[in-house]
Amino acid sequence: MVSKRFTAGAVATAAALALTAAGLGVPASAAPSTSRTFTVVAEDGFAADTAVAAIRAAGGTVVSRSDEVGMFQVTSDRADFAARATAAPSLIGAAEQKAIGRKPQLDRVEQEPLTAAGAAGSAGAARAAGAAGVAGSAGAAGSAGSAGAAAKKGAKLDPLDEKLWGLTMIRADAARKIEPGDRRVTVGVLDTGVDASHPDIAPNFNWSLSRNFAPDLTDVDGPCEVASCLDPVGTDDGGHGTHVAGTIGAAANGFGLSGVAPNVSLVELKGGQDSGYFFLDPVVNALIYAGRSGIDVVNMSFYVDPWLYNCTANPADSAQAQAEQRAIIKAMKRALVFAHNKGVTLVGALGNNNEDLGAPRTDTTSPDYGANPYPRPIDNNSCWDLPTEGPHVIGVSSVGPSGKKSDFSNYGTEQTSVAAPGGWARDGFGTPTYNTPGNRILSSYPLKVLQEEPISATIPDPKVDANGNIDPRVATLVFKQCKANGECGYYTYLQGTSMASPHAAGVAALIVSRYGKPERRGGFGMSPDLVEQHLYRTAAEHACPEPRLQQYRNEGRDETYDAYCAGGVNFNGFYGYGIVDAYAAVKTPLKPNARP
Repeated sequence: MVSKRFTAGAVATAAALALTAAGLGVPASAAPSTSRTFTVVAEDGFAADTAVAAIRAAGGTVVSRSDEVGMFQVTSDRADFAARATAAPSLIGAAEQKAIGRKPQLDRVEQEPLTAAGAAGSAGAARAAGAAGVAGSAGAAGSAGSAGAAAKKGAKLDPLDEKLWGLTMIRADAARKIEPGDRRVTVGVLDTGVDASHPDIAPNFNWSLSRNFAPDLTDVDGPCEVASCLDPVGTDDGGHGTHVAGTIGAAANGFGLSGVAPNVSLVELKGGQDSGYFFLDPVVNALIYAGRSGIDVVNMSFYVDPWLYNCTANPADSAQAQAEQRAIIKAMKRALVFAHNKGVTLVGALGNNNEDLGAPRTDTTSPDYGANPYPRPIDNNSCWDLPTEGPHVIGVSSVGPSGKKSDFSNYGTEQTSVAAPGGWARDGFGTPTYNTPGNRILSSYPLKVLQEEPISATIPDPKVDANGNIDPRVATLVFKQCKANGECGYYTYLQGTSMASPHAAGVAALIVSRYGKPERRGGFGMSPDLVEQHLYRTAAEHACPEPRLQQYRNEGRDETYDAYCAGGVNFNGFYGYGIVDAYAAVKTPLKPNARP
């Protein structure tokens, strides 16, 4: 996941701007309104028309509806609408969009500053960090690393692939000799958008299927770039989605870098705000659309705002906040089930809160939008981190180049399905690669965002200037590749479970490419249950560390980062069924009735 924002998500307090009756991403109007906007979710067992009648009786007007999950966009002038809607037997609750006039900070994990020594490291040191990661992966992933090194010989790679230790750790470089991905396989990037103009994204970008479901919200995203406030498809003003997309499926075109599945089709499902928030309506509508459209795999590197954990009846929450969270839980679970039943393999980041999701700590960050956060003790039996703890979601933890669990990564036997490279700058303590950029994950990034992002919290200068030149102070963090015709692509290092999840999603896409059949609506696909089973069965098993209580004192972390690894070699809380293995996934024959 990435910032609070990313890899852990965004929910219902901020209902998106009014959508069309189709309810799938096109705003009816972005003009300001004196009415207040709400997201309303129906109770189980009630028909959509019954819910609409209850909304009207409570004083609301339905402006869009998603009948598949019983979710409605509603406007109302009544001050007591939310209370009236919650009291209706056919409705779970209503969540209001509230302007707060602030933007979230950059993700603490992805933007964690390097030490002075690390930041001053040369480009050669960064390359060395990548090489160390490759060497270390053999021990981390068992036979996967050594076999990958052997199979790598002769594999066609792009110039910057030498920095992609994650590509080698999961043997994606070797896998492409057998299966580079099928163009018919579609991978939805449910994120902040995707920069389709990037030279490594453009060859694989699917314009016909891509959609934007998240109109800009000026209180958090700033002024709208276009009159409608709905950014054009193929743009990404946040950067996160483009980075994720590159890891999944950047083209192997002899330029820049390549992704895990370099021949699959990338579909933009913009469900996140430019600022990094992910709210309920865009996310649910994106999932519904993915199911309707026959998309094969969807990556979700976020959590649904504004609650880190959504609880059914947390005593610390007000009655209205409880109703809002019940509505979020219900709508998200319905949307995930709908997408899964339509053939979508769902992959999600576990989050960057360095905690056991089966024994969560007190939540002190929620709500992160619309009100001030307050302490909320979390009951594991009645609270969920969504979407990663939702039904049918493959939860992915993060490892560094050595194969060690990243200090920030969430974990737990209840939620961890597999592990994947997510980066960890502080990996390699005691070696020259410690706290160097190369320990992170390099991927594609929009030029526009790099020209807006400051070098650091104390240095406001942009990372890339107006002429496209990289500031020398970030020369080990940001890279530029240009073609003979002058077309250039930009790349940067990030870390987080947001970066781990797309590695797993890419392997899932390779599995569909290798074993899928022409079966759905004249298209091409594979049962998500079979994809999940094969992903688990072919992952490289990884035992818990000894001692099992992993501490990070050498890396400068206190006891709050201590993590206990429960389970055996074949399944445990740090690695799930193991580190995903692209080569094994495409080499191992499919067993339809196999269990992981």
